[in-house]
Amino acid sequence: MGNLYYYPEFDVIRDKDKCTTCRVCEKQCAFGVHFYDENKKIMMEDATKCVNCNRCVVFCPTKAIKIVKNEMSIRENANWGLNLVTEVYKQAETGGVLLSSMGNPNKNPSYFDRILINASQVTNPPIDPLREPMETKVFLGKKSEDIVRDKDGNLIPNMDPQLELSMPLMFSAMSYGSISLNAHKALAQASRELGILYNTGEGGLHESLYEYKDNTIVQVASGRFGVHKDYLEAGVAIEIKMGQGAKPGIGGHLPGTKMIGDVSKTRMVPEGTDAISPAPHHDIYSIEDLRQLVDSLKEVTEYKKPIIVKVAAVHNIAAIASGIARSGADIIVIDGYRGGTGAAPTRIRDNVGIPIELALAAVDQRLRDEGIRNNVSLVVGGSIRSSADVVKAVALGADCCYIGTAALLALGCHLCRACHTGKCNWGIATQNPELTKRLNPTVGKERLVNLLTAWNQEIKEIMGGMGINSIEALRGNRLMLRGIGMNEKELEILGIKHAGE
Repeated sequence: MGNLYYYPEFDVIRDKDKCTTCRVCEKQCAFGVHFYDENKKIMMEDATKCVNCNRCVVFCPTKAIKIVKNEMSIRENANWGLNLVTEVYKQAETGGVLLSSMGNPNKNPSYFDRILINASQVTNPPIDPLREPMETKVFLGKKSEDIVRDKDGNLIPNMDPQLELSMPLMFSAMSYGSISLNAHKALAQASRELGILYNTGEGGLHESLYEYKDNTIVQVASGRFGVHKDYLEAGVAIEIKMGQGAKPGIGGHLPGTKMIGDVSKTRMVPEGTDAISPAPHHDIYSIEDLRQLVDSLKEVTEYKKPIIVKVAAVHNIAAIASGIARSGADIIVIDGYRGGTGAAPTRIRDNVGIPIELALAAVDQRLRDEGIRNNVSLVVGGSIRSSADVVKAVALGADCCYIGTAALLALGCHLCRACHTGKCNWGIATQNPELTKRLNPTVGKERLVNLLTAWNQEIKEIMGGMGINSIEALRGNRLMLRGIGMNEKELEILGIKHAGE
C-alpha cells in the first residue's frame, strides 16, 4: 500500500475513542480511503488515496476524523519543492502527462490584490445605495455609433442584438460531462432567478435544460460536440471558444469514463469514447476564417443573437482582440491564466498565459486607441474571487465578469483538485449516479442566488463609496484605481497611478 518513493500528501487521523464504526466515512468517500477491518472490528484508512475533499470530516457524526498535511515529507529545498519532486516520481512511474484541476495554485502575484479603489469624500460626495438609485444592469453587444431618426424626429431602432444582465456577472463555461447535470440545473435555475446568464461550455445542452434558453449561452468549440441547429437556437447568444485560460493553445478532453448515458447522447459521441477536441478549429487559421464562422452563426440564427469569441489571455492579446473586434463578433471573452478547469496538463496550467488584469487593461486601451471600443463588449474571467475583483475589473475596462470556481465553491466544492478522476464526493465534477445525487440543484440554486445577491449589493456599496452610481460610469474609469507594490511598467500597462499620487 502506498508508493516506494514518497509518502502520501495527507494524513487521515482518526480518534479511536470518538469513532463509533458507523461507517459513514466509508459510504461518503468515493476514493476508497476508509474501510472496515472485519478482524479488528475497527475503521481503517488508506491515506494514499486521500485528496482532502473533507467529505468524511464534514459528515462524521462524532467528529472523529481530521485530514492534515503529512509531516513525513520529502526533504525539499528552495529549488526542488515537494510538488516538483513528487511529480518527477509520478512521471517516472507512469510515463504520462501530468493532469491537474481547478486552476493555477502557484504563488504568482495577483494584481487585483495590488490594486486599491479610490473613495469619494467631500468635493465628489459618496452615494448611499440604500437611499439613492444605483444601476448595476449591463447590456452586452455592439453599440451603435449613430443616432438615426425618421422624418418626424422619432428614434429608429438600429441596435445590434444585446444581452441584458441585472448585474455585471455571468456563470462561465462548464460543460455537461465535466460537471454533473444537477450542477448545470443549479446554474440554469440561479441564472433565471437572478436575471443573468450561464454558459453550456463545450459539450451541448441536455434536453431538460432547453426551458432555460432565455438565460443560456451556447458554446461552439473546436470539436463541435453536441452542436446542431436546435442547440444553436436554444440560447440567447453563441460563444465560439478559441481558447481558455487554464490551457491556452490546448483542446478539450473528456475521458471515456464520463462519456455515459445522457452525456454521450448530448455530445453525440459513443459511450465510453474519449471526447478529444483539437487545439485549433480546423476551419479557422486567420481573422478572415473567424469572420466566416461568425457570419455563418449569425446567418443560421437570423442575426438575432450576439456572437461571442472566447480566447485565452496571452502575450499578444491586444492585437488578437483588435482582430476579433473587426471579425464581426459582438462580445470578446478573455480568460486569464488562473482560470479553473476540470482537467489541464499541469505544465500548461502553471506556465502558459498571462494575468487577466494585464490582458484586460491592454485590450481595453488598444480598442480605445483604434476607436473601436464600442464595436464589442469585453467579458473577463480567470479567478474572479469577490465583488471587489469585479469592481476592479470593470474599472480596468471590462463590461462584465465570468465566474466559475466561485460558483462551484457555492455549490459545495472543496478545491480538492480531483475533478479529472470523475469521483467528486460533492456531486459536482462527476457522472456517477450515486455521487451526483448528493448535489440538490434546488439547494445549489439558492446558494448561488445568495452569493451573487450579496456580491451585487457589495458592488453597489463600493461604487457608492466611489461616488459612482452606475456600472456604465465605472467601466474603464481607471482614475478610481491606485496600485501598491508595482513597478512603473506594471502601472503603465494597467493604466493606473501608484497610491499616493
